[in-house]
Amino acid sequence: MKKDSVDRRDFLKGIAGSAGAMSALPLGKFINNPVRYSVAESAQDMTGSGTKPKIKFAVIGINHYHITSQIEATRRGGGEFVALYEGGGQPDLIAQFGKLYPDVKRARSEGEILEDKSIQLVLSAGIPEDRAPLGIRVMKHGKDYMSDKPGIITLEQLAEARKVQAETKQIYSIMYSERVENKATVKAGELVKAGAIGKVIQTVGLGPHRVNPKTRPDWFWDKKHYGGILCDIGSHQGDQFLFFTNSTQADVLASQTGNVHYPQYPNFEDFGDVILRGNGGTGYVRNDWFTPDGLSTWGDGRLTIIGTDGFIEVRKNVDIAGRPGGSHLFLVDQKQTQYIDCANVELPYGPQLVSDVVNRTDTAMTQKHCFLATEIMLKAQKQAQKLSFTA
Repeated sequence: MKKDSVDRRDFLKGIAGSAGAMSALPLGKFINNPVRYSVAESAQDMTGSGTKPKIKFAVIGINHYHITSQIEATRRGGGEFVALYEGGGQPDLIAQFGKLYPDVKRARSEGEILEDKSIQLVLSAGIPEDRAPLGIRVMKHGKDYMSDKPGIITLEQLAEARKVQAETKQIYSIMYSERVENKATVKAGELVKAGAIGKVIQTVGLGPHRVNPKTRPDWFWDKKHYGGILCDIGSHQGDQFLFFTNSTQADVLASQTGNVHYPQYPNFEDFGDVILRGNGGTGYVRNDWFTPDGLSTWGDGRLTIIGTDGFIEVRKNVDIAGRPGGSHLFLVDQKQTQYIDCANVELPYGPQLVSDVVNRTDTAMTQKHCFLATEIMLKAQKQAQKLSFTA
């Protein structure tokens, strides 16, 4: 299977876009969220006070530019990036990645990292079908694991991951970046917890993406390698549904998927939606690959949280024909309608995960939540009715 670059254009644009030193490259252009920071800024968060790094971490698998967001979140939490295994990664992606992190040791094999007892956490954005098997090997070697989404693409992989996690007590975390790395969504969580809109009734999560066919690798077009559209993109919305409704149990009431526009790729899915019901609320999810080129970003991702006393709308990446930038939050309650500036909201996932690694806690994301968010979307994917029309 050919392993070409993923969103190569966005990755290279981010790297080429700075006239300054390589250590100060703006990562926002190729990280899957509107947050803006640089490698240098992230490193300063960790070392500016002279504090010793809290943990050492490594990367195995570079097949998606999301890995940079994973790395920077961990560094913000006090992690030291010490090793990288490039095997199986895309060469040009790795070459540019190497310019961002020139001082990181290149391991000769996966085993070199897994056998290194000084490394406590392994990160991966490998091909989706490879992420869970890697995570299982990582946990069996006594290390914690953070995967890009989708972190698991079959129910069989999920069952094995749950079994090994229970046996080893290691952390298996999936970075659902549309929640944990988006400032407006983090702020929405704070507002919901504070009771700003009363009891949450429903979440409506929309996850449109731009397909950019010329930039996509072979595996992108075959769902056996990425699990399908609901398993992949929809894992973000499944995570948000559980989090904002505070649901610890959930059922899939209905789901559908289809390939309505790309007949040349018969194993691809470009549309899917789901109706969910949890023990804390209900949810609707829609995912698609139809962002037009006229939009200034890869997708107009939105989240609406409906409560008994108001609602919140998060426009994650763009406010169409409105305010510039991303992370827009609108709150409507019984008294007023307001726009909330989220520029200074801190992103807690990385620091919390590093703390969990050190203290053996689960403050960043409970293990039950992590696996359940995956499970509901895997079930939605498996039982989805197939759309038969074409567009």
